[in-house]
Amino acid sequence: MKWLIRFAGERNGKSMAEKLANEIVAASKGEGAAFKKKEDTHRMAEANKAFSHFRV
Repeated sequence: MKWLIRFAGERNGKSMAEKLANEIVAASKGEGAAFKKKEDTHRMAEANKAFSHFRV
């Protein structure tokens, strides 16, 4: 939710409600900045999981 609101605020549009609606629709289609942020975060978590057995 935090990413949806943040990236909706950065969109072009008239009102926050319109921008938020557009970001939610884009996320449901697998597009938009919030969806990209989620995918990047999950990709980094998967990459870091491979190194979780190392101790410092």
